[in-house]
Amino acid sequence: MKNILLRDESALYYECGYSCDNAVYLRLGEEAWFFTDGRYAVEAREAVRGAEVVIVSDLYGAVAKRLKKSGIKRCAYDPKEWDCYAFGRLDPKGKIRWKAEPDWSHRRRIIKTKEEIEMLARAARAGAKAFDKIAKAFSQEGFGEDERALHFLAERILRKEGKRELSFDPIVAIGANAAKPHARPTKRKLKKGDLLLLDAGVKYRRYCSDRTRTARAVKEFDFGTIQGFKSRKIQRAYDTVLKAHDRAIDKARSGMEARQVDALAREVIEKAGYGKYFVHSTGHGVGLDIHEMPYISTRSRTRIEDGMVYTVEPGIYLPGEFGIRIEDTVVMQGGRAEVL
Repeated sequence: MKNILLRDESALYYECGYSCDNAVYLRLGEEAWFFTDGRYAVEAREAVRGAEVVIVSDLYGAVAKRLKKSGIKRCAYDPKEWDCYAFGRLDPKGKIRWKAEPDWSHRRRIIKTKEEIEMLARAARAGAKAFDKIAKAFSQEGFGEDERALHFLAERILRKEGKRELSFDPIVAIGANAAKPHARPTKRKLKKGDLLLLDAGVKYRRYCSDRTRTARAVKEFDFGTIQGFKSRKIQRAYDTVLKAHDRAIDKARSGMEARQVDALAREVIEKAGYGKYFVHSTGHGVGLDIHEMPYISTRSRTRIEDGMVYTVEPGIYLPGEFGIRIEDTVVMQGGRAEVL
């Protein structure tokens, strides 16, 4: 087996079933060690599998000693996980030949197991139910409240009163603020007839969900994909995004390059004249991290395969006016994309 040094929490969890914010995983051939400090000793010894737990006060010093004692000449690492200080302490005399392998763990995790797909599906189902509850809450008590209050309310529902973790900080954006793909909540208040965008996700056993809906906020509105806007301009843009979203799901096939899947959505938006207003990629992989491989972008030549899980989230953003995004997470199975 490959010699590998890891620090990212999701990478550690994938390898040994446990992680914390101060730990290093080192595997040298058939042996592996999980280095952490005394704060995590009990949990680590209970949860870590396939590695020896080593409790230390000087994390990087202890790893350096283990590397020196092993006498190894080569070791791989992911440079995205390390800062100059930490990495510099591991081999101060430069006796090891380090091989940089960016996204090593993401590439290892790109094909999900049946168990992982089930956990992702359960996260997606929990997220969808939360969207329904958020729509009901917004309909009953959201009008007249600003985005900050709506964000707080949505987060409370998503977290299920502390029983769930979030995949990321939710986005709740009204009207022109929705034209910012990663909008922050403002003092803008929700009024009847407003365009409202919600982007949110929850976790199930650390596996993430990711979903976005754009709705017209009327009495007892919902976050379904069928929406009717009074503005013909908004409606045309919305229908274009929905068409791009549906086409990228319906036409995706295993064996395609990721950039071809991106093109399925992007071509619809470009043909409608909104090309310059689609400012991000069509999607990204989802798993233990909310953003992982494969990336569904114009440049990605990753070959899409069964077992890959990724988002489809085309959008149109007209600065100062409105923004629309519709997103679902899909899994490739039997050569086709299925919405989780």
